[in-house]
Amino acid sequence: MKGQDTAQKKQNCWEFKQCERQPGGKKEKEICTCPAGEGYAMYNEENNGIFCGRCCWKIAGTLCTDEAQEAYAKKIDYCRNCDFYKMVKEEEGEKFLE
Repeated sequence: MKGQDTAQKKQNCWEFKQCERQPGGKKEKEICTCPAGEGYAMYNEENNGIFCGRCCWKIAGTLCTDEAQEAYAKKIDYCRNCDFYKMVKEEEGEKFLE
């Protein structure tokens, strides 16, 4: 990622959750590729992630519970209780983008 060496690399949701549903992941073909790992250019590098890997709560259809999640407004309360969301928020501090 731009401006970030490997020692500073932060985990994306598919790495933290070990879901393997990112493009090229072992479980990508079971259901589909999770939209968090796909090319949403406007979110790429947000919260220092790849594509939507560190802002997955913004994307409808993510597969964090093995079924497609709803849109942001319907899932954000659930996401705010997620260990990954809490970790990203803590790591990013004042720069965190919800």
